[in-house]
Amino acid sequence: MSVVQTTEIRRKPYITDADDALHRAHLAAVVESSLDAIVSVSLEGRIESWNAGATALFGYEADELLGRPILQIVPEELHAEQFQLLQRISAGERIAHFETTRKAKNGRPVPISLTLSPIRDARGVVVGASKIARDISERRSAEKLLASEVEALAKLNDLSSRLWRSSALDHGLNEILRAVLELLSADKGNIQLLNHDSRTLTVVAEQGFQRDFFQVCHEVSADYGSGCGRALRHGERAIIADVELDSEYEALRPIARAAGSRAVVVTPLIGASGARLGVVSTYFSAVHRPTDQQLRRLDLYLRQASDFIQRCQMEEALRRTQGALLEADHRKDEFLALLAHELRNPLAPIRYALAGAKSAARTPAQRAHAERVIERQVANMSRLLDDLLDVSRMSMGKLELKRQPTELVALLEAAVEAARPGLEAKAHTLAIDLPLEPVWLFADPMRLTQVFSNLIINSAKYTDAGGRIEVSASVEGQRVSVKVRDNGIGIAREMLPRVFAPYFQGDSRRAEGGLGIGLSLARGLLMLHDGSIEAFSEGPNRGSEFVVQLPLGLARSAQPNISTESTMDETSPARALRVLLVDDNRDAADTCATLLELAGHEVRTAYSGRRALELVENFHPDVAVLDIGMPDLDGYQVAQLIRGASWGKDTRLVAVTGWGRDEDRKRAFAAGFDHHLTKPVTGDALHSLLCSLPDGDRTEDGPH
Repeated sequence: MSVVQTTEIRRKPYITDADDALHRAHLAAVVESSLDAIVSVSLEGRIESWNAGATALFGYEADELLGRPILQIVPEELHAEQFQLLQRISAGERIAHFETTRKAKNGRPVPISLTLSPIRDARGVVVGASKIARDISERRSAEKLLASEVEALAKLNDLSSRLWRSSALDHGLNEILRAVLELLSADKGNIQLLNHDSRTLTVVAEQGFQRDFFQVCHEVSADYGSGCGRALRHGERAIIADVELDSEYEALRPIARAAGSRAVVVTPLIGASGARLGVVSTYFSAVHRPTDQQLRRLDLYLRQASDFIQRCQMEEALRRTQGALLEADHRKDEFLALLAHELRNPLAPIRYALAGAKSAARTPAQRAHAERVIERQVANMSRLLDDLLDVSRMSMGKLELKRQPTELVALLEAAVEAARPGLEAKAHTLAIDLPLEPVWLFADPMRLTQVFSNLIINSAKYTDAGGRIEVSASVEGQRVSVKVRDNGIGIAREMLPRVFAPYFQGDSRRAEGGLGIGLSLARGLLMLHDGSIEAFSEGPNRGSEFVVQLPLGLARSAQPNISTESTMDETSPARALRVLLVDDNRDAADTCATLLELAGHEVRTAYSGRRALELVENFHPDVAVLDIGMPDLDGYQVAQLIRGASWGKDTRLVAVTGWGRDEDRKRAFAAGFDHHLTKPVTGDALHSLLCSLPDGDRTEDGPH
């Protein structure tokens, strides 16, 4: 049997016309469903196919364009570009992602990304072009927006750089305003800074306004119902798109109309710490509301502007503080030199008077004159030191008033008497105009006498010889006004705010002595009395006037008959006292001992604490007058030891010291002292104290 061998023959799949039609239909479906615009054109530029994506992109239906030139959707200015593209396709070139613009049916330009591919026939010859167009409008918008933001940020950076290069706050404020007007495209604007103490907004930079506008709006209350007040109160921007429709702006509409403003945008300036610095106001001639983009850029810039303003204000405050410290240091040096000079001044006449008194050829009249000179100069030194200590106490808040019903005329008469030597020395005319009826105050008579005498003495110093000084008083409602006026050298306008500063002397060449503390002390004492003082002058050589205001006391009819003048009991004590006098200054101890012996007292003198303790064992004094500052045992220790002795419980202890602060008095009483006197102590004051000792009360006595 023969075997027939067979061979399997494999054939290529045969593609039928039906298969080809199916393939073409599938391809057409893909093209039609594409979201991109897919178009084919002949080499002559006629449209041969047009899918739904093309209709969506350009607005034309297929039957509107098939067979028509592609130039119908190409802007006229791009026709040449279209011909060049077809030429490149004809050469077989494929063009990918070419960005251009086409024209929609409604005339709207459509930015597209275009990919072109040649279409070939069975022989490979290019017969047309396939175009795939993708809408890039959103991308173009995003790119445009990004470019705009980059440009805006560059602009903001430039504006900020210009601001921070400003040499001073004034220059910087003008830079800020110019930038804000540019950022908002505003017609005019201004910057107002806040005064936190007065709660007022003051214009510090402006552009575009007439002068009349600032007669009304240069300074306004931060609580006012205007746009600036609104923005500052809430810490938020106030946009008034139409001032004619804004109810809160009603009162300001006439001003806005006169200025030609219809819309207002006010933005608060807020520092990094949250502090409200002021506002920037911008004005528009028509109804207007800025875009969100403009406001975002404005806020970015104003953060920098607020930081700049706050830095400048802090630097200015630092400069003022530094300047004040330097001035205070300079004034301290001047004051110390002046203090040394003023304390030396009385020493010369005292020495001359003593030398003359010791001369064998002196006459009784010359001796009496020498005594008056010494007494006057010691009184001057004492008043100088008292004023200085009072200023110190007042600066520490430790000066206390001893108020009582006080009659004004008696005060002024006492002040005139205290100032009389200076008035007579320069032959001044003193004119006094006081109320006929008593004017009662509830005040410290010694302190107010000190105030008015300082004012009169000050006028006498700064008025040339033969001048005129007027003192007048009048009741105005519930207050009394006292004026001291002179026709002296006057006060320059720039000096008026400084005349009450401690140690200030307007013209030291005309001061004729003193430390420059009289006016400062007067103001402080008046403030303690709920009063005030002001200085007025029309300028150099036009005289000065000081006006004091004080509240009235009780009804005049209710006041007791009290005189402010104190009288000293010059009678001898009821009995001679045993007095122990202790002071390491031998001259002070010996001269004081002489005065006490002349008054009839039995006196023992010690120049040290230890010597005092030796004397008291046998002397058993009725009174011990002890200096506090001694080198071996101080006055506190001696007082405690005397109080510890069986016989010392009834001894009256009197502290005499150069320290007159409240804490010094308290320490003295804690150590057992009954009385406290501040040096220099007059013989009359000590004599008066000894006469009052039988009363047995502890007092805080001092020189008056």
